[in-house]
Amino acid sequence: MTSEDPLPYRCAVYFVPKVGNDWWQAGSQWLGRCAASGAIYAPPSIPGVDPAEFQALTADPRRYGWHATLKAPFTLASGQSLDALRSAMQALAKRLPAFELPPLRVSDLGGFLALRPDGDLTRLNATAAACVQALHPLAQPLNERELARRRQAHLTPEQDRLLLAWGYPWVLDHFQFHLSLTGSLAGALTEQRAALIAAAQARFETLPTCHFGHIALFCEPHAGADFELLQTMALRG
Repeated sequence: MTSEDPLPYRCAVYFVPKVGNDWWQAGSQWLGRCAASGAIYAPPSIPGVDPAEFQALTADPRRYGWHATLKAPFTLASGQSLDALRSAMQALAKRLPAFELPPLRVSDLGGFLALRPDGDLTRLNATAAACVQALHPLAQPLNERELARRRQAHLTPEQDRLLLAWGYPWVLDHFQFHLSLTGSLAGALTEQRAALIAAAQARFETLPTCHFGHIALFCEPHAGADFELLQTMALRG
């Protein structure tokens, strides 16, 4: 996508492993789609989990691509452009240092499976907060329909305040870094859930340390489309 193309429906700023490395391949192949190339992968073979069921359980994270959210999807404000967002991200990346993530463990996060860091989160949380705060001026405020949709999650008063201030309730003190592995498992059998956890642990918890070396610009070209990786910016702080 170039600056002459129509603006995307929404943009997002994510952490992703380096495209092509073991972490990128493991996550993209688990979800069934590469957000960088558009390649589609067959679902993994997991005893007790039908491939069609696996694809249904991973449909939501597959659309968003393999990632951890730093600044949640947003519409560019009036008068802003992709070039302006790129420039703001490049400026931010120049002052943020790269670092190694703590070990990533398979965890239950509100009824879905995700990889969560196990260790000191100080630098990670500071990086996410910097992305939210530095890039928010480029985002259009949420409209009433979007606010109502977010509030279906039964937010606390503090989370509602964050939603109004930053366009997303799970930021700053409520931020939880994670890479989603499934959507809701509410309809999954106990045996299926156990099989998914075991398969995810075997795939991800045996990988080497994951490096946090850049931030990534994703876009949703039109409403409901799969999110695509547009560009990564190396951290040079």
